[in-house]
Amino acid sequence: MTEIAEVPSMSLWDLCLQGGWTMLPLALLLLLTIYVFVERYLVISRASVEDENFMQRIRGYIHEGETESALNLCQANASPYSRLIAKGISRIGRPMNDVLVAIENTGNLEIAGLSRGLPWLATTAAGAPMLGFLGTVIGMVQAFYAIAQAGSSATIDSFASGIYAALVTTVAGLVVGIIALFAYNYLVARINKIMNRLEARTMDFMDLLNEPAS
Repeated sequence: MTEIAEVPSMSLWDLCLQGGWTMLPLALLLLLTIYVFVERYLVISRASVEDENFMQRIRGYIHEGETESALNLCQANASPYSRLIAKGISRIGRPMNDVLVAIENTGNLEIAGLSRGLPWLATTAAGAPMLGFLGTVIGMVQAFYAIAQAGSSATIDSFASGIYAALVTTVAGLVVGIIALFAYNYLVARINKIMNRLEARTMDFMDLLNEPAS
């Protein structure tokens, strides 16, 4: 009976080492992606928390003319929604258009703050596959160079390392790019949801200023 030769196993670390120097920037991009995602996820999650009675209490304070109490409530709440309303309260007495512009500018700043770091994810999503492709080209060049050097005595071993580098970097680049893409789209969706709520609170506050005091 013919014995089948046992194929030596290769760990994930050994496989990554076969990818060459391009695996280093890909590893750094992966770490950056994880850091930005976790940090932004925590920030956005905190920003998503909203007190359901907040606007009702603000309405009561405004109708009673207690703008100072309303501002104190906004400061105690410390959320994008409360900072938005606080800006509007500080502009009470001015033309309605000025109040609206001040609130919208504050909302834009809040969204910009929540979006900080997301360009890194977008860049990684686009750049990581390109780095992987660069590693692929380098690996193929190494493989064909090894074949040319070996001449007629070329064997599989002559260019196997180049093929390893080509395939490993392609996979690594795609994996990092896909992770960054999903992370980016998820965070953008969460931010868009907050943006919609900010717009709703803006309209609620503008309607509140037009309500007659009870």
